[in-house]
Amino acid sequence: MDVLIKASQLILSLSILVVLHELGHFLPAKWFGMRVEKFYLFFDPWFSLFKIKKGGTEYGIGWIPLGGYVKISGMIDESMDKEQMKKPPESWEFRSKPAWQRLIVMVGGVTMNLILAMVIYAMLLFTFGEKYLPTANMKDGIWCIDSLAEDVGFRNGDKIISVDGKKVENFQNVTHEMLYAKNVQIERNKKDTTLIIPKDFIEKLIDKRAPFLYPRIPFLIGGFSENSNAEKAGIKKKDRVIALNDSAFKYYDEFRAIIAPFKNQTVKLKVVREKETLDVSVNVDSTGKIGVSPGFMDLKSLRSAGIYDFSVTQYGFFASFPKGIEKAIEKLSDYIRQFKLIFNFETGAYKGVGSFISIGDLFPAQWEWEPFWELTAILSVVLAFMNILPIPALDGGHVMFLLYEVITRRKPSDKFMEYAQYVGMFLLISIMVYALGNDILRLF
Repeated sequence: MDVLIKASQLILSLSILVVLHELGHFLPAKWFGMRVEKFYLFFDPWFSLFKIKKGGTEYGIGWIPLGGYVKISGMIDESMDKEQMKKPPESWEFRSKPAWQRLIVMVGGVTMNLILAMVIYAMLLFTFGEKYLPTANMKDGIWCIDSLAEDVGFRNGDKIISVDGKKVENFQNVTHEMLYAKNVQIERNKKDTTLIIPKDFIEKLIDKRAPFLYPRIPFLIGGFSENSNAEKAGIKKKDRVIALNDSAFKYYDEFRAIIAPFKNQTVKLKVVREKETLDVSVNVDSTGKIGVSPGFMDLKSLRSAGIYDFSVTQYGFFASFPKGIEKAIEKLSDYIRQFKLIFNFETGAYKGVGSFISIGDLFPAQWEWEPFWELTAILSVVLAFMNILPIPALDGGHVMFLLYEVITRRKPSDKFMEYAQYVGMFLLISIMVYALGNDILRLF
C-alpha cells in the first residue's frame, strides 16, 4: 500500500510538472503562429491511452509515464521526423521563424517550471507558514541517531555552533551545509571543539539514506520485541519513561547509557501514562535491553508536544510571493551546488544519482498535501535546471544552437542538428540507465 501511495504521488507530481513545462513551449509557439502537431502527457510509441484532435493539434496521454512532449512542425526534436525536414520550409514551421522567436519557445518550458516553483512556495508559505527548529534552540544538543554521526566525531549532547564558521539558523539545514564544508564547530561539555568532515562523508551519507543527526527525543514506547520483559511488566505503547531507579532523564539516548550497567538485574522505571505516573519493575536481559523500541517523533510531533521551541512565521497573501520567489531561487542555487559535487569523484556524490525509483521514494507513505507540494516545487526547480543544460535533445541544447545562430548569424545545418540530436539522446539514455542501475543496486 505504501508503494502505491508513493507511486500515485509521483505520477501526479510529474504530470503537473510535465503538462506545465510543455505548456511553456506550446503557448509561445501558438502566439508566434507555429503549428503544434501534438501535445502529449507521457510518451506514446505505437499507441496512446487517450487522444483528441482540436485546432490542428492532437492532445493525448501516452502509456509510458516518464515525461511528455509537444511536437512543433519544422523542428528537429526527439521525434526525428526527417521526412518533414526534406520539404521546403512553410511559414508556419518552427524553422521559418526568426531566431528570437524560436529562442523564446525553447526557454518557455524552463521558465514555466521556475514560475511554478515560485507560486507553489508562495502558496505553501501563505497556507502553512514557515516553521523550523532553530539550531540555537536545541539547548541540550543533538542525538547521534546513526553510527555515521559518531564516525564524523559527534557525540550525543553536542551543540552545533557553526559549519565552516557559518552559523546555520535552521537545524534541518545542518546536514545539507555539511555536504560542502570541511569542518563543524561544536560545543561539548562547555568547551568548543572542531570536527573535521571526512572526504568520503557524502558517499557514506548516500549509503545510509537516512538521517544521522536528529533532535534529542523523549523516551516514548513505540513497540515491543518478542517475549519483551517490558511488556510482561505491564508497560504499554505510548508510555513515556522518565526515570530509572530514581535517576531522572529527559531523552531516549540518556536511557540507553543509564541502563547499560544493569544487565541481568531488575530496575524500577518511572513511567508517565496519560496523566498518571507509575513505578514499574522490569527485568533487564544479558544484553542490557528490556525489549522495547522507541517511538520516533518527527519534527511536527516535537513541535506539537512542545518539546522544542520552533520558529513560526505566517505570511499574508501578497507577502508570500516575494518570499516564495526568494525560496525558489535559493533551491535553484543550492541544486547547482549539489550538481557540481557529482563531478568531484573524491566525494562519491555520483553514487547518489537516482532514477524515478529514488524520486518516488522521497514522497511520504501517507498522502499529505504540504510535503507533496514541497516536493513538487523542488522537482520543478530540478526539471528547470536539468532541461537548460547545454545537451542536445534537451531544451538547453536547442538554446545553445540558437544562441550560436544569433551571435554568428549562421544557422546550423539540418544534418548537423540531426546528428547532435542523436548524440544528445545517447547521452540522456546513458544517464538514465546509470541512474536506474544505481537504484537497483541500492535495493539489494
